[in-house]
Amino acid sequence: MKLQAILKVLFATVSVGSLMMVGCTQQEQVSSQTQGEASPSTVEVQQKSPSTTQPTERTPDVVYVPTPPEVVDRMLKIAKVSKNDILYDLGSGDGRIPITAVQKYGVKKAVGIDIDSQRIKEANENAKKAGVTDKVQFLQQDLFKSNFSEATVVTLYLLPELNVRLRSQLFKQLKPGTRIVSHAFDMREWKPEKVEQVDGRTIYFWTIPKQIPANLR
Repeated sequence: MKLQAILKVLFATVSVGSLMMVGCTQQEQVSSQTQGEASPSTVEVQQKSPSTTQPTERTPDVVYVPTPPEVVDRMLKIAKVSKNDILYDLGSGDGRIPITAVQKYGVKKAVGIDIDSQRIKEANENAKKAGVTDKVQFLQQDLFKSNFSEATVVTLYLLPELNVRLRSQLFKQLKPGTRIVSHAFDMREWKPEKVEQVDGRTIYFWTIPKQIPANLR
């Protein structure tokens, strides 16, 4: 009788232990399935998150001051932009020059380059409002590292030292005959072909020569 009682106790203990192990195993399986199901959802959310404008690479070289509309218009007229042109605006701010070049003068493509993320966001919004996003593009880049070699017209509103610093890149990248227009500032030793005044503001005009003068190399 004692032996039977002992066997019953042992059997009951083994049974309870087995049930506990099964319960733990099932719980682990459910937990693993839950984690496995959650991961794809997290990845999917990350993939679907909208892209944002990149942070500004460095402090802009100039404080943004918009070019007045009448000066924008005269710059484009001096450059004689047409439907065959590709215009690049280096330091494009709110995008008014590329937008006007497409909207009013019908250039086939206009690109604005600016290092300031806020200006790029503003320019894209303005292009959308103007309905010219199919022909206007804004790039958040350092203009001293940018490729603008396809341009037939380049517009500038920088500072004298920046114009001079940029000069070697203009000569290196642009084809002879490419037109360059600058609001307010010249390029020192590189004398402009035209200088005009609009409401007290100065506009300078050059074309890329076939041979770069020795003093400008």
